[in-house]
Amino acid sequence: MTSYVSERMRAAVGEVVDWRVSFPISASDIRRWALAVYYPAEPPREFWDADLADRERGGLVAPDEFNPFAWMVADRRKPVIPPERRDPDRLEKAIGLPGPGLRHQINGGTEAVYGVAMRPGDVITSVTRLEEYRERTGRLGRMLITVTEVTWTNQRGETVRTGRDTSIRY
Repeated sequence: MTSYVSERMRAAVGEVVDWRVSFPISASDIRRWALAVYYPAEPPREFWDADLADRERGGLVAPDEFNPFAWMVADRRKPVIPPERRDPDRLEKAIGLPGPGLRHQINGGTEAVYGVAMRPGDVITSVTRLEEYRERTGRLGRMLITVTEVTWTNQRGETVRTGRDTSIRY
């Protein structure tokens, strides 16, 4: 049985797939995100009441799931070949490799571990690395499981979030 993972793909494990930097987070960004996430309920006061946040958390903080890249990015490493959003080979194309040519892709799950809270003025850098390839057989036949690790750090080098994203291609 031939592997979906080429030698070039295997050698790329550990490479940076995506790199981006956010604009500085504003208090308004945090408040709007909290309003949207908790709607129709009122969001917890720690996300919008600056006086309470100062007393209890040393200042306003963003909810853990806040995404400083949701609207725009200040800087981004451009992929070698701009991949199509729905292209199952887009990860490999982003680092200049031919992919395995599989036709279907589904989300295999996301895990996240949160570190320091994001605060107004923080600038977040996101680095996505190709973590691993695995193959296994399922009901639909042979599958390629790809894991990437995404690390967010603030301008002080503190880890804000570490995530592992899994995709399944067949």
